[in-house]
Amino acid sequence: MDAPQLAETFTEWNKGELDSYLIEITSQIFRKIDPDTGKPLVDVILDKAGQKGTGIWTLQSAIQQSVVISTINAAVEARVISSRKDERVASSKILPQPKPKKFTGDRAQLVDAVRHALYASKIVSYAQGMELLGAASTQYKWNLNFGDIATIWRGGCIIRAKFLNCIVEAYERDAALHNLLLDRYFTGIIEKTQDNWRVAVATAVEHGVAVPAFSASLAYFDSYRQARLPSNLLQAQRDFFGAHTYERVDKPGVFHTEWIESDRKPVQKAAAPKEPARRHAGE
Repeated sequence: MDAPQLAETFTEWNKGELDSYLIEITSQIFRKIDPDTGKPLVDVILDKAGQKGTGIWTLQSAIQQSVVISTINAAVEARVISSRKDERVASSKILPQPKPKKFTGDRAQLVDAVRHALYASKIVSYAQGMELLGAASTQYKWNLNFGDIATIWRGGCIIRAKFLNCIVEAYERDAALHNLLLDRYFTGIIEKTQDNWRVAVATAVEHGVAVPAFSASLAYFDSYRQARLPSNLLQAQRDFFGAHTYERVDKPGVFHTEWIESDRKPVQKAAAPKEPARRHAGE
């Protein structure tokens, strides 16, 4: 797709559920022609994004609150790696590239898949952001009203979007909603979009195209929706190398295992209630 076709795509997207300031200006960006070269201006802009630091500050706050904001993290990291233009040019001449593979599927279907991936990822991003605000509200006793916050954003912020109305309604239904994904409206949207979301990410991976925010959002969703994750192995590793203890699925308590014994059999014992765990890099 060339710039005019992309402009039309974003114009159409802005008429539906993706109606937002950023989608609107993106359609305008693709239409702008560079007077010096006659090319679309976006094609002559250096692929080196800057940042003012608000994204980094948000990540630092999330770490302090122990909240996952993987979508925003992916966006910040994408800017960071884009800023290393000289390194990327050099590495492009050294690192192996995927074999060129022309997309042979239906373009309209792929465009629709990307639209769904964008919509679902935006919802995840807002869900993560709201959870971060909720954690801070609890710690600092701010007593935030999340419906009011969404209303303020809707009024003129650069992240204003049509679906902020739906966020307001979600918090009207449940002012204590912990995660936006659990609201019935947004659960329904994810149910409708997740298949195409996976198609978009899988197609990008297959063709060697980086889609960090789409991928991070999908990984978050796939982790959040599962009752059991493979983190039991992670906790076993932590107990092995640092005696960090673990809990069991079949009985209460906190346990530690001596993983290496003379008879090579692990010995399990209840951990002392206040035994200080040794700290190691990577814990």
